[in-house]
Amino acid sequence: MPTIARLPDLLISQIAAGEVVERPASVLKELLENCLDAGSSAIQVHLEEGGIKLIRITDDGCGIAKDELALALTRHATSKITSLDDLEQVSTLGFRGEALASVASVARLTLTSRERGAAHAWKLRAEVEAEPEPAALMAGTVVEMRDLYYNTPARRKFLKSDSTEFAHCADAVKRLALTRPDVAISLTHNGRNLFQLAPADSTRRIADILGDDFIGAARAIDAVGGPLTLAGFAIDPTRATDTKDGQYVFVNGRFVRDKVISHALREAYRDVLHGSRQPAVCLFLNLDPALLDVNVHPAKTEVRFRDSRAVHQFVFHAIQRSLAAPVQADATVSLIERPTFAVDTSKPAISSPAVSHYSVPTPQFQSTLGIAEPASASYLAFARAAQGIPQAAAPRAEIAPQFQPAGSVDRASPPLGYALAQLHGIYILAQNARGLILVDMHAAHERILYEKLKTAFDNQQIATQALLIPAVFSADPLDVAAVEEHSEALADLGFQIAPLGPNQLGVRALPALLQSGDPVALARSLIADLREHGVTELATARRNELLATMACHGAVRARRQLSLPEMNALLRQMEDTERAGQCNHGRPTWSELSLAQLDKLFLRGQ
Repeated sequence: MPTIARLPDLLISQIAAGEVVERPASVLKELLENCLDAGSSAIQVHLEEGGIKLIRITDDGCGIAKDELALALTRHATSKITSLDDLEQVSTLGFRGEALASVASVARLTLTSRERGAAHAWKLRAEVEAEPEPAALMAGTVVEMRDLYYNTPARRKFLKSDSTEFAHCADAVKRLALTRPDVAISLTHNGRNLFQLAPADSTRRIADILGDDFIGAARAIDAVGGPLTLAGFAIDPTRATDTKDGQYVFVNGRFVRDKVISHALREAYRDVLHGSRQPAVCLFLNLDPALLDVNVHPAKTEVRFRDSRAVHQFVFHAIQRSLAAPVQADATVSLIERPTFAVDTSKPAISSPAVSHYSVPTPQFQSTLGIAEPASASYLAFARAAQGIPQAAAPRAEIAPQFQPAGSVDRASPPLGYALAQLHGIYILAQNARGLILVDMHAAHERILYEKLKTAFDNQQIATQALLIPAVFSADPLDVAAVEEHSEALADLGFQIAPLGPNQLGVRALPALLQSGDPVALARSLIADLREHGVTELATARRNELLATMACHGAVRARRQLSLPEMNALLRQMEDTERAGQCNHGRPTWSELSLAQLDKLFLRGQ
């Protein structure tokens, strides 16, 4: 039987290093946290060969006394906690007292420090029976790590290329720099200065690291709820990418990868993201340290909340409120260029000019948008004035739209301006105080209907519109059985569908909001969902997906000619609708070209 023996201290430290020192970036993170905990106002980072050959960090913090240098290199030695109470209230980034000892067990480590008020600095090499020796240093501490895994070559084989390891190191520096904008940080690799960040405010530091484009396309977050505060930026849904690399979440100044917060983000963006895209965020969550357990993982990238549900709901509602802000709140921010995607052209194209100015309003669509009557003479006069068309204009067919000079535009005009024309029966062209607005009318109307359906469903106030003649369509026996079984659920959704035979169904009423849609297409999609998911799941997780499908089928289709009153009514509805910047599938509904962008296209002023 094998005997039980106590492991040597060096082997114990090497085992612990396996948990803390995964790669050079892990070493860098631990050392940078010590610098910030020491009260540093400036930190310099020098790397060689991706941090494998050298990591040297210089700070101007409080320093370490000569008598404590050797103690700092031993395991479980720290100045940050002394009791369990301190651990439960810990507010420093580091606290385990394992970082320096773990690094010293797998690399050549030298520690040079000058305590404030000391006559000079002292240097100590992490070697057996080494003694501190005098050194030259103005203030603070220099930690130098050379030849990572020199004594454990098997682990060194698992490291990636120098460029890959450096990329991880640079990311670690950026994360720490985001948490402390008041600290100057510089990074040098192989003698080349890559960036030097001066002290700045939070917004400037985020822009320096994530780019001005991120700030320009992001929505500011600032929420308070009891002991919880959340600040930072969340990207506009149309700027989301396919990776999570742009998600920076900090809890009490500590970068974390937390499942609770990640799920809250996904839920907040659920209705506005296209496909499987991921939102970029930079969020800072702060709460009482007593409500947080940071002693979950050796690398301290995971945390545990005492009340995870409260944190989830707080983050979810804070992000959702920001994303749900109507267009008025975003009026001063230009949206990005519209990504290309297929436009629904299932309806036959109408033989008409490419750009239409006036057409006969559709009663059903007018009622959806709240238009009481067709265009009046006074409205047409107003529309002509908005387009810069003289009152004594030629007949409609001969009218050519004229744009007003920039100086004559009413600065108090609505955010989405006033409609000028319709392009190819797909896009609405409008003019506001800043330039040209382009609107995808189907996507915009889809979002409006979707939000109205959600509100009506929540309030159990879905109004129905009876059809003069039932819309009859063929159906298989399973569809007929599903309609008979779920008649009450269909009624709750505003539908009256009845069997008219063993293989026939008839739509006798549908939601008033969708009266301009195709009753048969709406009924088929609804029955298919009921058959696949049932009423129970439909009432919870699938509810919004079903309402989104209904809104998509009920929205105005491409190639549909709209009158100016209809177009303007759609713009006003967008300004009053939450999440109007994206359709139910996460695609953008509108884009803006400023006068400066238009001038650039035509080289004006150049």
